[in-house]
Amino acid sequence: MFKDKKIVLIVTGGIAAYKAAVFVRLLIKAGAAVQVVMTASAQEFVTEKTFAVLTKRPVLTDLFKETATGKVPHIELADWADLMFVVPATANIISKIAQGIGDDVASTLLLARHTPLLVAPAMNENMYHNPAIQRNLDQLRADQVIILEPTYGMLAEGYAGMGRLPEPEVLFEQAEINLRQQQKTPLAGKNYLVTAGGTKEALDPVRFIGNRSSGKMGYALAQALVEAGAQVTLISTVDLKAPWGVKVVTVQTAHEMEFALEQRFDQSDGLVMAAAVADFRAAQVATQKIKKNNGQGLELQLTQNPDLIAHFGAKKGHQKVIAFAAETNDLITHAQAKLKKKNADLLIANDVSKSDRGFGVDQNQVTLIEPGQPNVDLPLLSKIETARAIVKRIIQLTAREN
Repeated sequence: MFKDKKIVLIVTGGIAAYKAAVFVRLLIKAGAAVQVVMTASAQEFVTEKTFAVLTKRPVLTDLFKETATGKVPHIELADWADLMFVVPATANIISKIAQGIGDDVASTLLLARHTPLLVAPAMNENMYHNPAIQRNLDQLRADQVIILEPTYGMLAEGYAGMGRLPEPEVLFEQAEINLRQQQKTPLAGKNYLVTAGGTKEALDPVRFIGNRSSGKMGYALAQALVEAGAQVTLISTVDLKAPWGVKVVTVQTAHEMEFALEQRFDQSDGLVMAAAVADFRAAQVATQKIKKNNGQGLELQLTQNPDLIAHFGAKKGHQKVIAFAAETNDLITHAQAKLKKKNADLLIANDVSKSDRGFGVDQNQVTLIEPGQPNVDLPLLSKIETARAIVKRIIQLTAREN
């Protein structure tokens, strides 16, 4: 998203200015060229030298300073930039942008911009909720400025409240998702359910039957769906960092997952079953920890879990049901049989017998199988790139049937 982009980052005067330094590093690591502009107030919190060292570029602090080319600096930068950020954005700069005031290098540069602008408010809770600031934020939204929402947390004044600048990594993710949504939102207004992780079926209060699913693929799919504009609820058995904008419902067992899905399926537009649901559970769960039995073996009576994909495949109306087939042999044969048996609209087949893809790692290699369409083999990709390719296919599938 940010690779080869030319980005102007404006830093204004708040205690959260120190986070802008980390944010700059994240942009540069993503492949962007970053030019920092600082207000006089910002320089009271972080030095100009800090950003100059990080970006390998001189920091612009003076509206009237001549550039090496002899051009007007704020106009030259406005023409150079592909994107602009204000991090952190104080109440003062927010009000200036909303009202079109240009009285220093930062606000004058913002008047000259003709590229997307992302603004990250950071201030005391009382200031943030001030009606004038909320009106100005609404004006920025009306002017197509992307607001990177603040969070609730500890403020500089020593108490918790709304108005805290998110951590740089969260800010980066929020910015990326918002920009992707600005580019194209083919799933805007759609509600998707995504399952993630492996279910855990209790044997006793200590032990369970499980599998090696990490949940990473499901979380990547949730992010890719949000990027495409969908509202996403993630039904998860694992505790990973949720993508920005995704609602998480935590479950453990197949029955808990089934219940969570039943509550939401009728109101959804699609279900992506990325979770590895245990096929079996104990017929009877021991109430106390099962003890060793003088070297004797242990016999367990297992009973079959509900087939969630088949159940919702049979139940679906307007919804699309997307399933996964994790196999260790005869991948395509098993996957094609599963597609038909489960009445899925799209099946993602992946070979989990290889150590560099599938369970527990950050990359995957899958085959997309759809009724009446040729199979598509994706190359080995990161899980987020795999997820984006799958979501692109979901969009195409939906478009073909409309």
